[in-house]
Amino acid sequence: MDNLRTSLATYAEDDYREFIMKFIPSERPFLGVRSPIIRTVVKNLSDLDRKEVLNSKPVAFEEVLARGMIIAQLPYTEMLKYFDSQVELIDDWCSCDTFCAEVSKKIKKHREEFLELKIEPLIKSQDEFDVRVGLVILKAAYMDFDYLALIFDRVEGLKLRDEYYIKMGIAWLIAECFIKFPEPTFAYLKVSKLPKWTFNKTISKICDSYRVEPEAKTELKKLRK
Repeated sequence: MDNLRTSLATYAEDDYREFIMKFIPSERPFLGVRSPIIRTVVKNLSDLDRKEVLNSKPVAFEEVLARGMIIAQLPYTEMLKYFDSQVELIDDWCSCDTFCAEVSKKIKKHREEFLELKIEPLIKSQDEFDVRVGLVILKAAYMDFDYLALIFDRVEGLKLRDEYYIKMGIAWLIAECFIKFPEPTFAYLKVSKLPKWTFNKTISKICDSYRVEPEAKTELKKLRK
């Protein structure tokens, strides 16, 4: 971890740190290192340094991102060994969504197994960001017609959850479902029991997309609660 920490500190920018702290509500300290640079630092780490990072506890926000990138580059079976420990470190939307996007590339060939091993427990968790991790991975790795019914069912199961990042995760997930599969998602929305805020936020996110036809947006707006 020392080599990673030293390398990241070399690229720290005070102005950038102040900027991202306004948008990422993490309790961790920020160094102010941009994501592309973090990727370059990770790429240049030795195998020994990577192993040290995996077996150490990160402190700074950027260290969490770097550890997640390293885990996502591991073979699937190795990635599974470190997945839970990374999820435990997540306390903000950015480290959540960045890790999910990276690790989903390894999940797509093992979706049924990963669904049972990780996604289902995450969705049932009482922790806000555990649930968001599950939702974002569903969006990134399970956006196929065959998984639509499961996605709709799991989302309905979260209708009583009032945490902000869970509600936003639901809206983002269902918006993506509509963009990819408009007809079945519209049918789901017509019978959905999601609460008013989450439901209307979902409609708004769909309507914000340039990939949705104006006629569809008009019909969607009629569903607002």
